[in-house]
Amino acid sequence: MSIKNIASFGEQTKAIHAGEVPDPVTRASSPNLVMSTTFIADADSGFSVEGLHENDNWIYTRWGNPTIHQLEQKLAVLEEAESAIAFASGMSAIVALLLHTLKAGDHAIVSDIAYAALSELTNEMIPDLNIEITKVNTSDANSIRAAIKANTKLIYIETPCNPILRLTDIAEVASIAHEKGAKLAVDSTFATPVATKPLLLGADFVIHSLTKYLGGHGDALGGVILGNHEVLAPLRKKTSIRLGGTLSPFNAWLILRGLATFPIRMRVHEENALKVAAFLEQHPKVKRVIYPGLPSHPQHELARRQMKNYSGMLTFQVENGKEMVHQLVDKLKIIHYAVSLGHQRSLLYYMNSKELLKTSFHFSSQEQLNSWNTFAGEGLFRLSVGLEDAEDIISDLKQALE
Repeated sequence: MSIKNIASFGEQTKAIHAGEVPDPVTRASSPNLVMSTTFIADADSGFSVEGLHENDNWIYTRWGNPTIHQLEQKLAVLEEAESAIAFASGMSAIVALLLHTLKAGDHAIVSDIAYAALSELTNEMIPDLNIEITKVNTSDANSIRAAIKANTKLIYIETPCNPILRLTDIAEVASIAHEKGAKLAVDSTFATPVATKPLLLGADFVIHSLTKYLGGHGDALGGVILGNHEVLAPLRKKTSIRLGGTLSPFNAWLILRGLATFPIRMRVHEENALKVAAFLEQHPKVKRVIYPGLPSHPQHELARRQMKNYSGMLTFQVENGKEMVHQLVDKLKIIHYAVSLGHQRSLLYYMNSKELLKTSFHFSSQEQLNSWNTFAGEGLFRLSVGLEDAEDIISDLKQALE
């Protein structure tokens, strides 16, 4: 039994049923967890990945695994992509994409504000491979146009970007990239497929950290690249399989389980975040709140056009943020002071501007620094609003701030 034309169903139905069929032997309704690393091979099976084809039988889990494959099918349906490749982490996916699309002598444009590990990777290791990287404020289309060169192969953006929640117009940047023969990759982890589907706006690749909203429970690392099947098939063979960043079948199974409630969770994340953001905007100790769903966000109109869900991520600034950290750590009861995001529980973490500008974000113009200061100031608290009752999250923040 399988559902035909699953793509025509609603988001909740797709999240539950896409990629899944009852087991034909046991008739189990829920997806199986296949932990085997190796499978019985046919007599004429080859020993190299070079002879591997997409629809061949399972041979070795680094090459492919039934549980991981189910996850990839579900993610492709949710993102409206032809294909998906799952990885052991979001960074595994990012590294595979960069090494597949770029070679010595190429040039790439990367958002000047992005996930810290990606930013640091493109500050050091990728340029060491004789690949030129230009960091640009990708919310400014003119800056992107000015940075493009004859050898530009990739433009890499995040929207909303981590940690400052600045947005980039995907359709506009896709048009610029394709006009110059470059590819566009979009890290859509903060937005998720419920909010934005970058491939429908012209992107060539979409990246997610499955550890965050898609998994949703803070108990499984994972990452994914989504896009055109013809482009992703060689990427799987040349980087996914050979670099060895294989997702654990157990983690794939946990993320599959989390995806069943994904659209429902995102509605509550957004509902809670809107209430928490409104509370913080009125709090006397809070200088500024940045949340795409607030009219006060500098790019709220773009958020309205590009996001069907504003997600659960917000930032806020206070006076003497470094001192306030200790007070919040001591007094918070429900909210955990911890890194990461997109989990069922609320998570808060302070990011010091001076430290980040030393370790992660290197600006080449005053305009870039001005944009950072607009969104981050001297430092910001990044709050991943969870699924607790909004009133309890607000009460926790209220007593901890006072």
